[in-house]
Amino acid sequence: MKKGKKSLLKEQVKHIDIKAIDSTPIIDAMREMSFTSRDTAVAADILNMMLKEKGCTVFLTLAGSTSAAGCMQVYVDMVKNNMVDAIIATGASIVDMDFFEALGYKHYKGTPYADDKLLREYYIDRIYDTYIDEEELQHCDMTIKKIADSIEPRPYSSREFIREMGKWLVKNARKKESLVQVCYENNVPIFCPAFSDSSAGFGLVKHQWDNPKKHVSIDSVKDFLELTKIKMAAKSSGLFMIGGGVPKNFVQDTVICAEVLGKEVPMHQYAVQITVADSRDGACSSSTLKEASSWGKVDTVYEKMVYAEATSVLPLIASYVYHKKEWKKRKRFEWTKILDSE
Repeated sequence: MKKGKKSLLKEQVKHIDIKAIDSTPIIDAMREMSFTSRDTAVAADILNMMLKEKGCTVFLTLAGSTSAAGCMQVYVDMVKNNMVDAIIATGASIVDMDFFEALGYKHYKGTPYADDKLLREYYIDRIYDTYIDEEELQHCDMTIKKIADSIEPRPYSSREFIREMGKWLVKNARKKESLVQVCYENNVPIFCPAFSDSSAGFGLVKHQWDNPKKHVSIDSVKDFLELTKIKMAAKSSGLFMIGGGVPKNFVQDTVICAEVLGKEVPMHQYAVQITVADSRDGACSSSTLKEASSWGKVDTVYEKMVYAEATSVLPLIASYVYHKKEWKKRKRFEWTKILDSE
């Protein structure tokens, strides 16, 4: 590693531990305040309600770069402690950030005011104020290729392929208890409907280039069907959404997809979204929750939009729910087992 590059990649991003910090007093205080503070407390209460309701499947959706920014352990702890039953995420969240660290690599503190041309010379990628070593990321690409080369050449849902990644990590991970590995071990499915839009895409392209006749491919339609099967089988459901985009819309659309299949299912009864997106342009990372109700996707009895940068409020919400301990009373759904048995 060049001397200048080494000086830039020296301070590691440390992931917050919601188990070690009890946010209950501050959430209780924020409940009596206004603006984003009260919204945050209401969101924490709604997430806790999801866990209290018997038979409620909790979907976690991830978009953006919160995992790289220090919230990776939050998601791991939510899975380990039975607060999440299925995950829908961007490929970057799962591969470029989580699987990347499972290989022993790190994210580093940087600055948004860096000389990006200099970073390019050093092969350093920047996510706002966070740095990643591009050479290490390319090794992540080729590890995905290695996994693809080792399994039966056929179409896989992203959920099936990520399960193969988790299986590989059990024996090969340098950092134990990544989200991919913990989900594999607890039978929590991970769906990445835009899986190729990540480091995985490069690895799979190289795999297909080297194996033009027989190769692994990702079937996003199968993703949609598998996720809809969970929605149809769930007694009730709740959404805890970090950011928006494809993961948020994908899981909301399961209600409509079930209708297309001739199955009447209830709208998602609970929904929380943490976002900085603006609703005035008609997007808001795939609509506000109230707008989604007009499409028949989300009920509006227990829903809350929290307009905040996620790393500032997510740890507070997750810590509050962890310390309320409702998750201890829940059964594990283990949706992966059901999907694999079909």
